[in-house]
Amino acid sequence: MSSSSIPATATIQFMDLKKEAAIEPDPVSTGPVTKETQIIAIYGKGGIGKSFTLANLSYMMAQQGKKVLLIGCDPKSDTTSLLFGGKACPTIIETSSKKKLAGESVSIGDVCFIRDGVFAMELGGPEVGRGCGGRGIIHGFETLEKLGFHDWGFDYVLLDFLGDVVCGGFGLPIARDMCQKVIVVASNDLQSLYVANNVCSAVEYFRKLGGNVGVAGMVINKDDLTGEAQAFAEKAGIPVLAAIPANEDIRRKSASYEIIGQPGTQWAPLFEELATNVSEAPPVRPKPLSQDELLGLFSSEVTGRDIVLKPATVKDMMGKDEVIKKTLEVIYDQA
Repeated sequence: MSSSSIPATATIQFMDLKKEAAIEPDPVSTGPVTKETQIIAIYGKGGIGKSFTLANLSYMMAQQGKKVLLIGCDPKSDTTSLLFGGKACPTIIETSSKKKLAGESVSIGDVCFIRDGVFAMELGGPEVGRGCGGRGIIHGFETLEKLGFHDWGFDYVLLDFLGDVVCGGFGLPIARDMCQKVIVVASNDLQSLYVANNVCSAVEYFRKLGGNVGVAGMVINKDDLTGEAQAFAEKAGIPVLAAIPANEDIRRKSASYEIIGQPGTQWAPLFEELATNVSEAPPVRPKPLSQDELLGLFSSEVTGRDIVLKPATVKDMMGKDEVIKKTLEVIYDQA
């Protein structure tokens, strides 16, 4: 269809959309959070220590007199395992399915459990090969809304999200403004910082679409003082909320499902500071790094940046030179 055949009204609408898309969104609010409940989504690479960090953080917050709800949004359903001494917490998705088959409805006591003032639950995920983890997250939140999620009156709701994939249900808090701010957990390794950068990119993407979620900062876990995570945070324009050292005592106690974030213990000051920073840190608009900038945080020996890309040829693929074949496509001369 030629441009002359496009209706004038459609052309005007198209131009208006282009102008609207070119407008930079307002900067994310840096003032105090005004909602009564702070909903905070924590993202990080699988196995980076989100569950460890959140179990101890939520425990410390509860001991400080805050009403805290910890929700595991990872299909592994391991967010609450440390909090409950290794015991598995019945998930919302599994419980909902069983109740539905029995013709019963889900109640709070079926899916929410308490330890020393911390309320905790797991959304769960589908059986292997039988569903989408992201869709399971969406279904879990739909169930929470039916149970009265918006009327529970918590001071803090901490959401533990897998950061390896920031799409579908896993990106729900960012895409739908379900939280006020995001926190990333990473370490001094390329893969965890790659995931943290992806989360920052997702936040920035939805900001450009009119979203309001910002990044409150980063928690560096297993910090061996090599500095890559700190350098990333500085380049991305986000603060470091806490640096949890790579310490054998922490590793051993975590492996045996012990809470170390208890008042009066060796590691109490670390989690007291983290609790304060998490509650007070304003959400900011991050500056995601390019792939080259991310790789530049590490030495070339670690990332292989000295390797030169060599284009493959047909001879490399087939063991013989390419044979040019005439096309059978019929090409009509333009009228």
